[in-house]
Amino acid sequence: MTVNAVGIYEKALPQGLSWEEMFTLVHDLGFNFLEFSIDESDERLARLSWTRGERESFRQAMWKTGNRINTLMLSGHRRYPLGAKDPEVRAKALEMMQQAIDLAVDLGIRNIQMAGYDVYYEPKTAMSREWYIENLAKCVHMAAKKMVMLSVETMDDPFLNSIEKIDYLKTQIHSPFLQAYPDVGNLSAWPEVDVAKDIERYINDIVAVHLKDTEPVTTTSQGKFKEVPFGDGTVDFEACLRIFKRLQYNGSFTIEMWTSTASDPVAEVRKAKAYFDELFDKVGIRQEPVVGKDQFAYNTGLAGRAGMMPHAYGIA
Repeated sequence: MTVNAVGIYEKALPQGLSWEEMFTLVHDLGFNFLEFSIDESDERLARLSWTRGERESFRQAMWKTGNRINTLMLSGHRRYPLGAKDPEVRAKALEMMQQAIDLAVDLGIRNIQMAGYDVYYEPKTAMSREWYIENLAKCVHMAAKKMVMLSVETMDDPFLNSIEKIDYLKTQIHSPFLQAYPDVGNLSAWPEVDVAKDIERYINDIVAVHLKDTEPVTTTSQGKFKEVPFGDGTVDFEACLRIFKRLQYNGSFTIEMWTSTASDPVAEVRKAKAYFDELFDKVGIRQEPVVGKDQFAYNTGLAGRAGMMPHAYGIA
């Protein structure tokens, strides 16, 4: 069986928890990791400027709970895009990227997911495309110096809505530190994208995968790219997962969902996890075992340093 780590998007979980509470909940729900969000809100953009003490506190919460973050999801570039007409905005976008890379290094995060927009709140032009590619190249060079991967997400926007288009970027920017982060929901929503062939042809570009349901773009609909309950959209998850298994993909899967309007966010996440657990079993994908904080402490030597013996964790 193929073994993959399975994570949950930060925005799926209840807000207002401490980081230790958040990480504990991640494991209690059966996930291997949390996907960390830096979106365009002032609150989350402020994370880029965390103090040394705030970064240390965050790391300690991860270590104490035996958790990790595989990806920093940097969607803040929607507000400050790399292809913006205003040079000050483009400069801000590059500054954000350097801050995100430095934060990732400090927090032990290996991958930064970038939203694949040249611009978001202004008209797209030939120059917005050119500025995006020029500045993306600068971002990749910054990341390479710190050995951090940048992965571009396939989007709800025609600019970069397929892995093929991201692969073409790699012909303009030559670096192993630029890869693709496909969202199977976004791929499936575009009628011009052959999802199976897109995954098969560019599997070597894929470092992580988002699992999200969507409703398709048609001649009469702009589609729906967020908050579609799993199973209610048109994504053929079983087919997609079978392709990944056949191609021996061993990267991570993240369940991407939002629960801000749910009366019981935790119940909604449990429901989504059960939905994919059943599919994983059906296609022969095994989830990486979820290591509890006690087992993690023993395996890393923290237990010994704390004066605890192996039998305290039931380990002979």
